[in-house]
Amino acid sequence: MFDCTKDVVCYHNDKVTLPQADRSNMRKRRNSNRDRLKKGLTDKGDPQPFMFCKQGSYAMLTMVQHDDNHYDIDDGVYFDKADLDGKNGGEMSALDARKMVRDAVDDGSFKTPPVVKNNCVRIFYEAGYHVDMPVYRRRIEKDFFNNDVEVYEIAGPDWKRSDARLVTDWFNDENRKQSPDEDNGRQLRRITRLIKMYAQTRPSWSGQIASGFAITKLVTESYKPSISREDTALRDTMCAIRDRLLMSLVLKHPTTPNETISKGDDDPKLRFLREKLGLALDDLAVLDERDCTRAKALAAWDRVYATDFFSLRAEPESSQSTKSASILNAGMIRSITAESDRSPVRKEGGGTFA
Repeated sequence: MFDCTKDVVCYHNDKVTLPQADRSNMRKRRNSNRDRLKKGLTDKGDPQPFMFCKQGSYAMLTMVQHDDNHYDIDDGVYFDKADLDGKNGGEMSALDARKMVRDAVDDGSFKTPPVVKNNCVRIFYEAGYHVDMPVYRRRIEKDFFNNDVEVYEIAGPDWKRSDARLVTDWFNDENRKQSPDEDNGRQLRRITRLIKMYAQTRPSWSGQIASGFAITKLVTESYKPSISREDTALRDTMCAIRDRLLMSLVLKHPTTPNETISKGDDDPKLRFLREKLGLALDDLAVLDERDCTRAKALAAWDRVYATDFFSLRAEPESSQSTKSASILNAGMIRSITAESDRSPVRKEGGGTFA
């Protein structure tokens, strides 16, 4: 296979992973929402959350760049069940809990007011992205040995047992166990980002292709590491996911027993992803030809990602030294800016999973 490792690494670092400035701005807005919510709850005499926790791709560091800033930032709000009283003295319904959070966070400063969704409160920003605040409650139940056990439930159509922190822990564990390196977020995370980016390269695919969460789960199932060849790891993982989806379109949830991410036995979005991965692999077949040139190889990666990024790197290697955002050193891929790969530390009493 023609070697385009440096090009794939540079594409990831320049066009896929979120710049630190963007992450910092998201963090500032997230923290502003937390402060806004706590003040609104205090002003209305409502209970305070005992914890906030970032979730989803934002927490797993698998969020990718989007030209229109269509970012979905998840920040869970956790209350004690004992603090959530209903209107008539009983327990607060899941809908009322979401409405309470919506009313508290809506201080009149948003151009588009926050809205109550099925599983969260959504806050819109003019920049194009939004923050989702899922609402959780913590209750205590006894286990078989009569010990107290914490149970977390999300406020959806009803209260449902769920805790997104487990998903973040699951992915971080898989990333540590499966990746052959420790740099630049580790390879499994980079491959996850690259395949998520592929899924959003064509606007016409929006709404038809598998979700980022589904892709993340598929990567952990099918990942093919390569310590020295990022391009090989990416292509082989794409192929393995395509083959896995040929066997079955059922995708199990990684942390919730007896639940699936897929919809039925013939999930149309997973079928669509399978079809598009097949097209990408067809485009990359030229890399195996004996007379493949660098120009042909870069053009193939351009076709996969609907870009001209790769072909613009076709000039001699010596002229690229000032352009690259990454280096390859002794087969290990290193980033200029390191990313944290540590699980969050819990802080009770109004603390956060930051």
